Amino acid sequence: MNIFAILGRVVIKFLAVVGRVSLFTSRAVASVFSRPIYLRQIARQMLEIGYYSLPVVGLTAIFTGAVLALQSFTGFERSGVGAESSIASIVIISITRELGPVLAALMVAGRIGAATAAEIGTMRVTEQIDALTTLSTNPFRYLIAPRLLAGVVTLPILVLIADIIGVYGGYLVGIHKLGFSAPTYLQSTFDALEYMDVVSGLTKAAVFGFLITLMGCYHGYNSKGGAQGVGQATTNAVVSASMLILCFNYIITELFFAS
Repeated sequence: MNIFAILGRVVIKFLAVVGRVSLFTSRAVASVFSRPIYLRQIARQMLEIGYYSLPVVGLTAIFTGAVLALQSFTGFERSGVGAESSIASIVIISITRELGPVLAALMVAGRIGAATAAEIGTMRVTEQIDALTTLSTNPFRYLIAPRLLAGVVTLPILVLIADIIGVYGGYLVGIHKLGFSAPTYLQSTFDALEYMDVVSGLTKAAVFGFLITLMGCYHGYNSKGGAQGVGQATTNAVVSASMLILCFNYIITELFFAS
């Protein structure tokens, strides 16, 4: 019977967490569509999420595209299949559908999710959020809504740039390392690219941006226990955002490309 008691406590605790996150999400989404709208806060968060994340996302994308081209060439060489047109197709499809959105989101989750949880968590434990309420400022509208909007709008732009940089990384390796013909490689790239590949990747990016900022805000807003609590909230924000990114990546892929 102890096993069932332990299992029951785990299930109840899990459902309680799901309920708290659901209530927080509904309140946060409602605050996005209510006034006042803090445009300066939105612009600040877009700059933080997009512009300042561009170097790490760009480096990740270009080396991912380069490695993908090298590894694909090795595989096709072993199987005896013509590699030039196939590598271009693999690079463009893999980057736009999967690697671009997922890797960019994971990089942003590690940077923005942690920073958001630490900032809001510090405000919570130092009672700055209570001070906002005392001053008749809704914390959800001032702290949460700008971050959610910035994440949903900015991450697709960031992923689009990452797609271009990643494909360019594969192009550099294909031309200068593997000796492919530049016109042929580019033509194969454009022939393989489809409209739905880009749309699915950008849709994933918007969802991932929402999840990253939501988890950062949730764990920071509900942190407690001083510096140790803020550190725990930061860790939980990154871990939960990364897990949700991988889960929703499969769900969205299934919705777009299921036969």
